[in-house]
Amino acid sequence: MNSTTGNAVESVQNNGAFEKAARAGHFVSGLLHILIGYIAIRLAFGQGGNADQSGALAELGSKPGGSIALWIAVVAFAALALWRLVEAIVGKKSDSGAGSALDRLKAGSLAVVYVAFAWSTFGFAKGSGKSSSEQNAGMTAKLMENGFGKFVLIVVGLVIIGVGGYHVYKGVSKNFLDDLQGHTGKAVQRLGIAGYAAKGIALIGAGGLVIVAVFTSDPSKATGIDGAVKTLGEQPFGQVLLVLAGIGIALYGVYAFVLARYARM
Repeated sequence: MNSTTGNAVESVQNNGAFEKAARAGHFVSGLLHILIGYIAIRLAFGQGGNADQSGALAELGSKPGGSIALWIAVVAFAALALWRLVEAIVGKKSDSGAGSALDRLKAGSLAVVYVAFAWSTFGFAKGSGKSSSEQNAGMTAKLMENGFGKFVLIVVGLVIIGVGGYHVYKGVSKNFLDDLQGHTGKAVQRLGIAGYAAKGIALIGAGGLVIVAVFTSDPSKATGIDGAVKTLGEQPFGQVLLVLAGIGIALYGVYAFVLARYARM
């Protein structure tokens, strides 16, 4: 990248309004995780719903002013995706452009994730949102039609399990504190530990279900985090486990509010 392009990208990164919009992406993510946790707890008491992003977006959209909130969420996720893309190019603003190749790869990966979030939210904002569980199962069914597709699904499942394991490790090791600018009180640490561990366990379950779907030739099992949460509820003491999972995911949402204010950008 030439110096002119690099300077242009850095000037975008130094825009205060852009940073605030990107931080709003963390806030929206937190709100959706709290809603997912709420739906999981609701499931524990026999009520319906999808305990995943699509379920949370549908829940948000059903509230007064929900349509406006969804459009704001689209903009916030898009801003955070663009921010991560800039980080992938020039490094973190707080590191004065420094950062390892791994840090930039992580930023690029997160940019893809937030683009997906923005696109999914856009679907609900314009009234055509679909259940993540149904989409996952449908895509799994198509991939399971041949051997290569099954191989891809197993790799995807293992990657999701790996990401979940990393979340658990990041929480237990308190590595998430490196993402914050000095705000590392005990309450924040507890939020991070519980939240990352709970989300990691949910992701491990979701990845495991993808692999189970392949080996049982049952694509309906590959229903993402919603399927993992509902499978948890089918176990002995499932109601208690669902409540604990819901609380843990909601705590991750509260921690995302901390990120919105104190994240190193």
